[in-house]
Amino acid sequence: MFYQWVKKIVLIMALTMPFYVQPSYAQINVFACEPEWAALARALGGDAVKVTSATTAMQDPHHIQARPSLIAKMRRADLLVCTGADLEVAWLPLLLRKSGNARVQPGQTGYFMAADYISLLEKPTVLDRSLGDIHAAGNPHFHLDPSRIALIATALADRLAKVDSANELHYQTNLQTFNQHWQQSIENWKHRSQSLRGKRVVVSHNSWVYLESWLGLHQVATLEPKPGIPASSTHLSSVLGKIQQHPADMLLHASYQSDKSVVWLSKKTAIPIVALALSPSEGESLIIWFDKVIHQLLSVN
Repeated sequence: MFYQWVKKIVLIMALTMPFYVQPSYAQINVFACEPEWAALARALGGDAVKVTSATTAMQDPHHIQARPSLIAKMRRADLLVCTGADLEVAWLPLLLRKSGNARVQPGQTGYFMAADYISLLEKPTVLDRSLGDIHAAGNPHFHLDPSRIALIATALADRLAKVDSANELHYQTNLQTFNQHWQQSIENWKHRSQSLRGKRVVVSHNSWVYLESWLGLHQVATLEPKPGIPASSTHLSSVLGKIQQHPADMLLHASYQSDKSVVWLSKKTAIPIVALALSPSEGESLIIWFDKVIHQLLSVN
């Protein structure tokens, strides 16, 4: 009689208590410096990762504040994923030092710099601060080349598996899925963008060298007299004279940048302005973001 009563109580509790489902994965914390690496980490990590990005598509990744909220997030990180090549040199070292997180310090498994896994363009032959804000390792905006993204994806999946070996198969499976969709998208973009080859562009900042190389665009002028130095009226007049002699097809600038100089030049020349998002928006996949970039470029073609 006693055991029947116990069984009845257990059955009632099982039927009336809330139903809880154990998560499939014990999530690891990924701290991404830029939205493109946050998007890639989510694609490769899926349910096994919790990702935060230090910057948004509307921020200059060269310069952000090492806010207390970012320090706190860095302190909890199991994996740090950044561009490297000195892009974050103005703020990342401070975040690392303030966080005191041994897991994500240079040389540790939790420290991942994308630049370590690809070749960089525009490596300077002379390092001189008088030449402007140059990067000793080369141009760090390589995420605008889809072929380099594919190389980084493989390296990042391997690193995720090292940080979280229990889910290695999960990361490798997601990598295969990502690669399949990414390669299909690359073929689609190549086909759609054939008419862009040879187009002449003027840029605000030299952010687009990898995109130009991949699409076959020809950069004819930069509105900054030197990297990181705002355009002066003298330099803008010089650019105006140059493109009046040899017209450009479009003016490119990042959507987070001031459009004052490109608007001035566009009014003088009637050259269309293309404001491109340098990074994906929050929650936007790499494929959707890059597809928008191609669509915008083709809209003025």
